[in-house]
Amino acid sequence: MSTALAPLPADPSAALQRQLLDAQRAAFLAEGPPALDVRLDRIDRFLACVLEHAEDLCVALDADFGSRSPLASLASDIVGVLPDVQLIREHLAQWMADEELPGSAEAGTPAYVQTRPKGVVGVIGPWNFPVTLVVQPAIEALAAGNRVMIKFSEVAGHTADVFARAVATRMDPEEAAVVRGGVAAASAFSALPFDHLLFTGSPAVGARVAEAAGANLVPVTLELGGKNPVVLGTDADLDLAAERVAAMRLMNGGQICLCPDYVLVPRTRLDDFVARYGQAVRTYFPTWLENPDVVSIIDDRNFDRVTALVADAQAKGARAVTLVPPEEAPALPRRAGRRIAPTVLLDVTEEMTIASEEIFGPVLVVYPYDDLDQAIDHVAARPSPLAAYFFGSDGPQFRRFVERTTSGGVTRNDLAAHWGVEGAPSGGIGRSGMGAYHGRVGFLTFSHRRTIAASTVTTGLAQRLLPPAGEAEAEALRGLVTQTLTDLHARINGA
Repeated sequence: MSTALAPLPADPSAALQRQLLDAQRAAFLAEGPPALDVRLDRIDRFLACVLEHAEDLCVALDADFGSRSPLASLASDIVGVLPDVQLIREHLAQWMADEELPGSAEAGTPAYVQTRPKGVVGVIGPWNFPVTLVVQPAIEALAAGNRVMIKFSEVAGHTADVFARAVATRMDPEEAAVVRGGVAAASAFSALPFDHLLFTGSPAVGARVAEAAGANLVPVTLELGGKNPVVLGTDADLDLAAERVAAMRLMNGGQICLCPDYVLVPRTRLDDFVARYGQAVRTYFPTWLENPDVVSIIDDRNFDRVTALVADAQAKGARAVTLVPPEEAPALPRRAGRRIAPTVLLDVTEEMTIASEEIFGPVLVVYPYDDLDQAIDHVAARPSPLAAYFFGSDGPQFRRFVERTTSGGVTRNDLAAHWGVEGAPSGGIGRSGMGAYHGRVGFLTFSHRRTIAASTVTTGLAQRLLPPAGEAEAEALRGLVTQTLTDLHARINGA
């Protein structure tokens, strides 16, 4: 490792962060686009940093959440990135190769597209899956040939410390480095003149990150949240829907950007669905209050936010169905350990805050509908979510749902399955984000594609527009306009 630049301390100043960025950029410019073997080596070393410290990371995640099982952390924050890494390793040489543009040589301008690294990529991670959601984009940025600076979430402070030490064991700070710290450090990070910046988190913070990046014309990728809908078609399997919606709603304590926020159910099946959902919840978690498999709400601020959403809805007329053993219900919500009971809210109306704010906790809103188009209109009229879900057959109802709604991704008869498909793009639209990454899409996001052309024609491009050649060129262009208009009129008039 280089001794010229030491790993950053906690809460580094804006000047120290800029010093790191400048050092990474200088190293990038001195090296040039790295060769395949260099990129693969960096990917392997970066991944080794995570896997060699997996146990310590799981312990730190448990400390940050207050309760998070090693299985949950291993599955979501450690192992989840492995398929993407394998995909990158298998195809990176092909992705890096120049691409000839068909027909360009015959047109007198043989050309090809070169894929180059952008330079230094900034990654700002969230607290809900703090490891995997910085590791995956960082590896894709390294695969594209970039240097990487990671701003780790200050909410997961114990994990940030372990992760920063882990990365420093095998990565030179000029290759990849971790920035820890609170709001001041995060604000300084967002304002750095990166060559690309990726942020995962809430729409409100994402807007501020994009504004700060915009001052430097830094391109951004935003992976945000949203109120993800589930629509049950008239032929939906209620048991399947209840079991899978419950599992996803309760995974990680409901603190997942792909979680279902609300379910639209045919009115005649509403009570049946709620009953089966409650049965599924109790199957996964027969107890809640002291159950070690329950993932706690991350901190007091989010605990207060979720409980306030439920209280506001109840105060305005919503019915709450609490899905815990009767003897546990009086003790929930409990601030000690930050436990909120799995809850279904019914009779939710638009003036309730929970109707428009992402929940990020073990609470589910269920609405009845009388006609499928009514349910689809409800989804389509709201900001586009990161994910949209449908339960039912692959028939006309599902087709209408897909055609008339917009979302980052869609899964039928499950939750978040589209996110786990190897090589499939992951990203939102509108308030749920912009841009995408994962696999080749991530490689391209962190790359610049430029066209390189040569000329084999006898008269140059600009020469054709100047006298004496310009007169003949003008006549040819006027003829092209006339012929094109003739063709357009024929098509417009149906001739």
